Amino acid sequence: MARKKKARKEPTFEERLGRLEEIVEQLESGEAGLDDSLCLYAEGADLIKRCRKDLAEAEKRIQQLTETAEGDLETQPMQPEEDEETDEA
Repeated sequence: MARKKKARKEPTFEERLGRLEEIVEQLESGEAGLDDSLCLYAEGADLIKRCRKDLAEAEKRIQQLTETAEGDLETQPMQPEEDEETDEA
């Protein structure tokens, strides 16, 4: 009889964001020592990277529905909003 390995559940975007908020609170409290603060900072940087990746993937999947003159719905790629990153180029 084969045993199934339990797949480790990957945290959701919301879970990652919640953990990031906890890290910010811990760092802002000033209660963590230097080593702990550095570990928290590294974890937070990794969470930010993963959240940005999640958002980029979601943005690729999002499409706007537009009504045609005939009353039909068609899909069009979402137009990216201008942000600070495009201004820096």
